[in-house]
Amino acid sequence: MSVRKIKLILQYDGSRYSGWQTQPDKRTIQGEMVEALSNLVGTRIPVHGASRTDAGVSALGQVALFEIDSPIPTENFPDALNGRLPRNIVVTSAEEVPQKFDLLGDVKSKLYRYTIHTGRYRPVMKLNQCWHMHRKLDVVAMNEAAQLLVGTKDFKSFASAADKRESSVRTIFRCEVTAEDKWKYIDVEGDGFLYNMVRNIVGTLVDIGTDRWKPEKINHILEAKDRTAAGRLAPAQGLCLIWIRY
Repeated sequence: MSVRKIKLILQYDGSRYSGWQTQPDKRTIQGEMVEALSNLVGTRIPVHGASRTDAGVSALGQVALFEIDSPIPTENFPDALNGRLPRNIVVTSAEEVPQKFDLLGDVKSKLYRYTIHTGRYRPVMKLNQCWHMHRKLDVVAMNEAAQLLVGTKDFKSFASAADKRESSVRTIFRCEVTAEDKWKYIDVEGDGFLYNMVRNIVGTLVDIGTDRWKPEKINHILEAKDRTAAGRLAPAQGLCLIWIRY
């Protein structure tokens, strides 16, 4: 029997996990996936993720990959794994991909959505998936600023100091701020992201939305190439990985 590469799409509420990546003595999404798969096939099998979401961050379209030599039909993996996973993680699809498929290198774009609730009272049923702030936000100004982030640019000012990657140049295809009454959404689509980049972008846009800065401040922040030039770090729980396209 030949070894197959199986690509999964999964959703999870990340509020009770220490992010995607396995860490000693901490509950992680990757750890739960490896446990479920190993329990299913009776041997330890690594599971790799296309995005290392932070502690508290959720996903509707995380992509995972594993290699397996097993008679289990590909289409049976979602149900078989879901029966072994915690209720707040679910596999929604499984497909066999070619051996040359590159989980990270073949990514064309990723979409993250950040959710903010500006109502007076905290939305208790959705607290794990939003940033609650009882503040008036100028969505027009935020959107004007967001457009200045679109394109291929050096996003060093929006990267955590812990990000040691050689290049901080990334391409943002779309950055939009929309509102539905007290709910505000910031969608950021790009070819890849630096550590904490989306949350730093959100914090900066919020500083513009509360009139701390004008929209054109974005240009100065980009030019500075210094994390201290940008705004605050938005809380993790408002962030969700919507999809990854190949």
